[in-house]
Amino acid sequence: METMDERPLYYDFPTFLKRYFPFKVQKISLDAGFTCPNRDGRCGRGGCTYCNNQTFNPDYCRGDKPVAQQLEEGKRFFARKYPEMKYLAYFQAYTNTYGELSKLVHMYEEALSVPDVVGLVIGTRPDCMPPDLLDYLAELNRRTFLMVEYGIESTRDATLRRINRGHLWADTVDAVNRTAERGILTGGHVILGLPGETHADIVAQAADISALPLVTLKLHQLQLIRGTRMAREYAECPEDFHLFGVEEYMEVVMEYVERLRPDIVVERFLSQSPKELLIAPDWGLKNYEFTNALRRRMRERDAYQGKKYEM
Repeated sequence: METMDERPLYYDFPTFLKRYFPFKVQKISLDAGFTCPNRDGRCGRGGCTYCNNQTFNPDYCRGDKPVAQQLEEGKRFFARKYPEMKYLAYFQAYTNTYGELSKLVHMYEEALSVPDVVGLVIGTRPDCMPPDLLDYLAELNRRTFLMVEYGIESTRDATLRRINRGHLWADTVDAVNRTAERGILTGGHVILGLPGETHADIVAQAADISALPLVTLKLHQLQLIRGTRMAREYAECPEDFHLFGVEEYMEVVMEYVERLRPDIVVERFLSQSPKELLIAPDWGLKNYEFTNALRRRMRERDAYQGKKYEM
């Protein structure tokens, strides 16, 4: 933590949450049994080339369990350490706005009916926010904490096509703007190091992201995961990929954050996948270890969020 006379290095998520809650809150990940439009044939087959949702689903998070049961099991998991904790229901796996409106409303309301759940975070894609659902979410936003988090992944259409994302950058711009215009907190997620993107491309991305009315942003390094199409592509043509070492990734993140709009909340810098699924890169670092090392590096360089941001 910075002292009172030190400049904050970046706008972190715990600081952001304190604006809304006078108590500790924890996200509980949910798998509500959804799929994606680039899996079921609406806009593609096979899903994103990098995707294996097992990489972030905890044991209690299984699509064959009701939402309320997953939340209760998640609460028991976290309450051992923090008995007074409150919770945000995090609809995380796959595309959580892709379905019949009545089914979506039922699941969201079921989550909010669970004791000590004080809000929702809904993960989705930019091409899956129909007007009628947005109308409902705008109403929901008036009675509870709500954030919609879009998987942006890249700002380059060539990259989005290469990873079989099924949407383009224009879809992201449209969805983020429509959501933010309704007063809903809007987050984004990007993957740094996707095939075909150079160091310069990645750093330049920060300007495009900053032009969106995003409140929060997650940064993740590219990871190759067993059972994915990208893993097969890497095995066949490893020269098409540049996998970051931890020091190089730290430099990229620092340059990116310096060019990021200073009021965007940087929720995380790193993704951790289960060792049994991870092919590469395996840095052997936990999130907090990387974050602590990054903060030390930023202090040494007098780097901070927005230092090189241009309107």
